[in-house]
Amino acid sequence: MVFRVTVNSAWRATRTLCLLVLVSLSVCICVCRAESPPQEEYSAMENIVTEKKAEESHRQDSADLLIFIMLLTLTILTIWLFKHRRFRFLHETGLAMFYGLLVGVVLRYGIHVPRDMGNTTLSCHVNSSPATLLVNVNGKFYEYTLKGEISANEVNDVQDNEMLRKVTFDPEVFFNILLPPIIFHAGYSLKRRHFFRNMGSILAYAFLGTVISCFVIGLLMYGCVMLMKQLGQLGGDFFFTDCLFFGAIVSATDPVTVLAIFNELQVDVDLYALLFGESVLNDAVAVVLSSSIVAYQPQGDNSHTFEGMAMLKSFGIFLGVFSGSFALGVATGVVTALVTKFTKLRDFQLLETALFFLMSWSTFLLAEACGFTGVVAVLFCGITQAHYTFNNLSPESQDRTKQLFELLNFLAENFIFSYMGLTLFTFQNHIFNPMFIVGAFLAVFLGRAANIYPLSFLLNLGRRNKIRSNFQHMMMFAGLRGAMTFALAIRDTATYARQMMFTTTLFVVFFTVWICGGGTTQMLSCQRIRVGVDSDQDNSISIAEGSERRSTKQESAWLFRIWYNFDHNYLKPILTHSGPPLTATLPPCCGPLARFLTSPQAYENECQLKDDDSDLILTDGDINLTYGDITVSTDATGVHTSGGSAFAGAATSDDLDRELTYGDHELVMRGTRLVLPMDDSEPPFTDPHHRLRM
Repeated sequence: MVFRVTVNSAWRATRTLCLLVLVSLSVCICVCRAESPPQEEYSAMENIVTEKKAEESHRQDSADLLIFIMLLTLTILTIWLFKHRRFRFLHETGLAMFYGLLVGVVLRYGIHVPRDMGNTTLSCHVNSSPATLLVNVNGKFYEYTLKGEISANEVNDVQDNEMLRKVTFDPEVFFNILLPPIIFHAGYSLKRRHFFRNMGSILAYAFLGTVISCFVIGLLMYGCVMLMKQLGQLGGDFFFTDCLFFGAIVSATDPVTVLAIFNELQVDVDLYALLFGESVLNDAVAVVLSSSIVAYQPQGDNSHTFEGMAMLKSFGIFLGVFSGSFALGVATGVVTALVTKFTKLRDFQLLETALFFLMSWSTFLLAEACGFTGVVAVLFCGITQAHYTFNNLSPESQDRTKQLFELLNFLAENFIFSYMGLTLFTFQNHIFNPMFIVGAFLAVFLGRAANIYPLSFLLNLGRRNKIRSNFQHMMMFAGLRGAMTFALAIRDTATYARQMMFTTTLFVVFFTVWICGGGTTQMLSCQRIRVGVDSDQDNSISIAEGSERRSTKQESAWLFRIWYNFDHNYLKPILTHSGPPLTATLPPCCGPLARFLTSPQAYENECQLKDDDSDLILTDGDINLTYGDITVSTDATGVHTSGGSAFAGAATSDDLDRELTYGDHELVMRGTRLVLPMDDSEPPFTDPHHRLRM
């Protein structure tokens, strides 16, 4: 009883103390409010104004994005109309640029959304422009970010059209969001058969040709700049390194218009492969080359003088960045292939597609974060994914990934071209110099000529299948500039030289896309280049042409025989479910490792060994493989047979003649004998006698 009374007394004391604390706090709050009612009222009003501004900004951002969505929608509908009417003069990219121009004119001269701001100019002397600025206003600190430099005569006339400012995107949006799907799709959809058949020529055009074009354009533009300086037409600094940088960015070709017409008209596959392969690789070369020029740092105060060691250092940076980006892209593709092989993600197609998408996109960001070039990394990641990972995906994921990246490529590319047209009127720091623009057109033309014609002459000295003069003229004409050139130019527009380069780049892109792209059909007719050529029919041969075609196939394959041997026997079995089991290709001492790395599907598919990658240098036709005493044969129709060793020698004389006629070639490997026809694409006839009659 005494204990209960004590507890009740303690509880009452605690409750009384709490009430006293609450009353004290209430009194303090009331006193504070009574002492400063204006300040509190001002803060409340400021919060209301801030919320209204945030809501208005949200609406404005939605309207800006709606403009681009409507542009893409209008472009798609017009593309359908052009395809329906078979109108080939203007490609979808040129159409997107045209619509972007119209919207840019409307936004610049027809719509004015004033900014709710008051310009207050305060002078403070600093040695450099800070990226972030903290401003103290009545005891409150506000953070401001650097938008860019404006000239002295524009201080009192700051851009007050909020709409134009909102539709100007951060350049990093193009590099991190829009470029990766475009570059990855180029590697993922690569037609490897014709690409690898012309690999030597493509590498020459893409690497050596891009460097030649860069220096030719840079030297010519430096002469133009010196002439402008003498005539008093130059309003700021413009150094030789700036001219080389301009040469690097305009050396990146993007013949998307020409290639689309080539594909629609079914132009010669070798011409298509040369143009497509050059455009895919030279984008990567141009990006690394431009970054190497920016990294040029001679010793001393003048950072624009010529110095041998600095040049060698830039060359080393070029090789290091390119090789590192290449290795990173291939490594990401290999990791994805191993994950999809040794897990059962193919049972969950949505997860499989999502992982493939994220691993592919992260390659670009990983390379940029590591100091490499994301364009090179994601390009070779796409090629690796198509070569290995694609074979591990389920049929549903194979279709999904192809369609997904095709869709992203279409939307991103048309978005960029629409934005190109828009920026001609919305960009606030254009510098139009007619003399520089005319000089740039002349330099771009001569740089392209110095790339194509001398290299074609040298390549023809070692090629049996010559690059004909009409092909060279077509490649010269098809050197369009596009998304990559624009993205490199808009990435840095802080200085006078970069602003002039950006404005000139827009004119170069407009001219090449509209004039050169629009005249592709007429140029094909003028050069008498065959159209309507089916790749299978073009590569099929008769008995009379057997000897010549056989030598041509041997020429096209010799660079890749060693690679194909290693890839087919080791890399494909390790990274995919296809190819011969490693237990049949590795030495007996590696038996445990071979059994661990070989998937059960490889044993199940042992009798279905049609190699999808034989199209790199070989045909998709008949394949005969012998493992010890077991022979597995697949013909062009996909019929598989197996038997003992006697089966290998049971070929009739007609079969032997057919093999000799079609230039079949035998590759001898460790534990494996492959008899593979060297022709690219044989007609899918099951009757060999019928094929001989063809």
